[in-house]
Amino acid sequence: MATTFKETFKVKGEHLLKKIKELIAEGNVRKVTIHDKDDKEIISFPLTIGVVGTLLSPLLAAIGAMAALIGECTISVEREE
Repeated sequence: MATTFKETFKVKGEHLLKKIKELIAEGNVRKVTIHDKDDKEIISFPLTIGVVGTLLSPLLAAIGAMAALIGECTISVEREE
């Protein structure tokens, strides 16, 4: 049985898309949530195989557009060991 755990990263808007791509490439990430500097949830999405295959491009485009508007944000990641 796999265990899940959470970790968070603080990033500036211009580094948001790069960090999301790095997390996706790691492969053990199950869910990503992005919060603004006031800890308000901006977007949350699961990273299952189906989502990665079909929705990744539009999702990354939306995150890239968002990154231009966000000063600093926090990325919360659920991982499986």
